[in-house]
Amino acid sequence: MTATEPRAVDVVILKGGVGKSTISMNLARQLAEQHRVLFADLDPNGHATNGLGFEDAYQSDINVGDVVLDQGDATLDDLIQRTEFGFDLLPSSNTLEDVENDLKGAIQGSARVKSNVVDPLLGDVYDYIVFDSPAYPGMLNNNALVATGNVMIPIAPGSSAIGGYKRTMERLIAPAQEYIDIDVLAVVPNQIQDRIDQQTEARELLENLNTAETTEGKVPNFARITAEEFEQIDAGETAPPKPGIRHRAALSRSLKYNQPLQDYDPDNDQIQHFEELAGIVENGGIER
Repeated sequence: MTATEPRAVDVVILKGGVGKSTISMNLARQLAEQHRVLFADLDPNGHATNGLGFEDAYQSDINVGDVVLDQGDATLDDLIQRTEFGFDLLPSSNTLEDVENDLKGAIQGSARVKSNVVDPLLGDVYDYIVFDSPAYPGMLNNNALVATGNVMIPIAPGSSAIGGYKRTMERLIAPAQEYIDIDVLAVVPNQIQDRIDQQTEARELLENLNTAETTEGKVPNFARITAEEFEQIDAGETAPPKPGIRHRAALSRSLKYNQPLQDYDPDNDQIQHFEELAGIVENGGIER
């Protein structure tokens, strides 16, 4: 085990279909190669929980609300599931939306996950806690932000996904930063398919992320292309690279077989990118 600073991170964007659950689950899997890791699924859709094969836990009578709202006798030990992939799972539930509503009326409702889940576990039981949060604003998302203080934002090509990124920054991150420290560890281009030597949506996304002041220092090295490199690509002086997490059928198929990518297809060329994301969490940011 490598000694590093314990850290919690929230994988979040206010847009569905961007691959948030896939990234958070595979991030947890790669961190678990060397560390004690809890993967906390706060998304009521439960894609990651069900994708890992924990359908019974998703439909169980107990959920995280029993712990954070003091409504039942369940403990964290009752909730947390052991997986065969090196990390533990705090599963989502088909009743999490009820927890969302109950948190609205709770005292310190935005800090319940921090005080009842992260503070008792981070450092003592787990080195890292990775959250998969809902794709809409609300108390579960607020709790994940307060509990972690670190976010990783996936983003896919297309105007709707870019709009989701802007909503995430304007409606979730920026308001929270008025009261607490929130570090954006990385903005992660995902589901990239198109060439970048042509005017494609992938080119537009990657060029914007790599040149905008707001995302300076936030693009992982596997998606980093400088303005000079774009010029060389356009001039035909260099072959266009394949930046970002690329679309691979194995990523979706792995969930069908209830496995992270590392276990479903250990030779897949995208695993190295999830390893880099794990390093970003370990370091608390991107190193060039």
